[in-house]
Amino acid sequence: MDGRLKVTGQAPYAADHDIYGVVHAVIVDSTVGRGRITGIDTRDALAQPGVLAVIGHHNAPRLAYNDNPGSNNPDGARLRVFQDDRVLFFGQPVAVVVAQTLEKAQHAASLVRVSYAAEQSSTELTSAPADQPTSYARGDADAALGSAEVRLEMTYRTARNHHNPIEPHATIARWDGDRLTLWDKTQWVRDGTQKEIAAVFGIPQDTVRVISPFVGGAFGSGLRAWPHVTIAALAAREVGRPVKLVLTRRQLYFGTGYRPAYAYHLRLGSDRSGRLTAMVHDIRAETSTYEKFTESVMGQGQMLYSTPHVRQAYQTVPLDVNAPIWMRGPGHATSAFAIESAMDELAHEIGVDPIELRQRNEPDNDQSTGLPFSTRRLRECYTVGAREFGWNRRNPAPGATRDGDWLIGTGMATAVYDTVRLAARAHVRLDANGTALVQSATSDMGPGTYTSMTQVAADALGLTMSTVEFQLGDSIMPPTPPHGGSMTMASVGSAVQDGCDKVRQQAIAMAVNDVRSPLHGVNPDDIIVRRGRLELSNDPTRAETYQQLLVRNNRSHLEVIGTYAPPEEARWSMSAYGAVFAEVAVDRNLGLVRVRRMLGVYDAGRIISPKLADSQALGGMVGGIGTALLEHTVTDHRDGRIANANLADYLVPVNADVPGLQAIYLDGEDREADPIGVKGLGEVVMVGVAPAIANAVFHATGRRIRELPITAEALL
Repeated sequence: MDGRLKVTGQAPYAADHDIYGVVHAVIVDSTVGRGRITGIDTRDALAQPGVLAVIGHHNAPRLAYNDNPGSNNPDGARLRVFQDDRVLFFGQPVAVVVAQTLEKAQHAASLVRVSYAAEQSSTELTSAPADQPTSYARGDADAALGSAEVRLEMTYRTARNHHNPIEPHATIARWDGDRLTLWDKTQWVRDGTQKEIAAVFGIPQDTVRVISPFVGGAFGSGLRAWPHVTIAALAAREVGRPVKLVLTRRQLYFGTGYRPAYAYHLRLGSDRSGRLTAMVHDIRAETSTYEKFTESVMGQGQMLYSTPHVRQAYQTVPLDVNAPIWMRGPGHATSAFAIESAMDELAHEIGVDPIELRQRNEPDNDQSTGLPFSTRRLRECYTVGAREFGWNRRNPAPGATRDGDWLIGTGMATAVYDTVRLAARAHVRLDANGTALVQSATSDMGPGTYTSMTQVAADALGLTMSTVEFQLGDSIMPPTPPHGGSMTMASVGSAVQDGCDKVRQQAIAMAVNDVRSPLHGVNPDDIIVRRGRLELSNDPTRAETYQQLLVRNNRSHLEVIGTYAPPEEARWSMSAYGAVFAEVAVDRNLGLVRVRRMLGVYDAGRIISPKLADSQALGGMVGGIGTALLEHTVTDHRDGRIANANLADYLVPVNADVPGLQAIYLDGEDREADPIGVKGLGEVVMVGVAPAIANAVFHATGRRIRELPITAEALL
């Protein structure tokens, strides 16, 4: 639905809105990783023509920063911009320059002189002390390991990854009296940006309006309001003009979050046939000193495979860094690399095919909760994937398959991600001209929300898609959960379905009770609606259009608020699943790794739009290639500086890195999950990619690399 706007450049992203009288803001970042600000010299900056203000802790007003639970802020005290002289990480905002043009603001920002009393920063995950662990246990894992016939012990490490969306984070802020409007890049317009900024400024939530019709990629980076949003609003209030603030590519590396680095120590035990008896997970992850960020890194180890004895300890390590945030496949993508690599190592150790090993450890229920699975078709994913990928042609011996100087390997891994659903609402209005308007305060960062919601609405109302308009991204619309965690289709889609069903039923009831209608007196259950026409299912000649019905009854429209809320009590274990297959080639002389082809087979419930699903699945594979082979944030531990904070040195996959990719979706639905039968796709498609590639690299070379990304240096 939004394709033409995007390819012709007409879709307005956050910085594109043309706001009358707007001026520009540029943030001055700290150049030390820890310490105190001892002075801010603004004289040269303020002397420049067109400069309106330079704001820092020395002259900024005190802000309320009220507590704000439930707004995706991690535990701890969120960064309070310009409220004191403390520097907590390299790149922290220490001042902002506001000027009439962007160029003037940039130049003036370069003239602001900040002096510091620097302290030694701590940024190394392996050496810093950790917080108290979050723990889980069932059975007696240590005793079971001690008596296991086969025991393996490994440590896997993953690098910090940054989201790097094409659209940089940006905010335009305008005050109209005591009311604030924000045009913001966000994945959660209401209880995200709106609620957080209201709490920061100590004003009622309904006095803040957030508008975000298009998001140019986010992958989790837009799931909270970062400090620049507060800075834009503060600057706008101070100068009395609308202010536009756009982060530079470099500032995205410390102005927003990232997938944290992990050290994942794993011990497993099994019998000689490969049936798991015990697994022990000791997990360390970086977080900031002012907030404690955690994610669902433990769930996979508790429920993916049948394991009677499990013990887990998950520790965050406070460092002098900015706060992490969720990134596509959060937690699960990290734990999958460790667990799925370990399963491959076990398969090699005992001489069992990797797929067969996983099938031998398929559980009957969710052993972490005792709940039955709503649907779990992993065996079918393995079977279909093996057939379509040609797994049976694989020589199981590592290093045995060559193509000239290239060593060829194939690998596979399992993917799983929770099916998340939260309460949502949608406004549905059917107008007398036969068109419909559907509104909901959700977002669209790329999965095609405009299109998929239009599909659901058109199907439920019996209209063509061209006669339905879906609007999103405005906090005055009905509330929704955050646009992340693969929950949008299940939550918002179910609310849209509910609202459209109710409007259709209103129209049918009106026709049945209208003596002038050709459908008067018939059984409502016998009426169907197709292309805006209500008709008797066994006699299509008895029919009329929505337009005829409403006009005759002097009704300008029908409208309702559709609602959805999942059951409070969990009766099922619900997840999306997948099996990912990869073929790689490794240059035996240079250590270069090239992905040749990939296949993902997914049990993701009902697929609303195969075209949009392919976009998500192939995009997830591309992201997984980056995590496996390229993406790595490099920190200079002397001062916390990020050394590769740009797209020249922080490598992401480009077209030449992306081979033939294919996705297959098992036909089916999960009605236990939600009324429309979906399970979520956008997260699970990222989860198994990196371990599938790592396992293929081992198969090609016989060398097990336990640290991501897998670089040429590691293979030489």
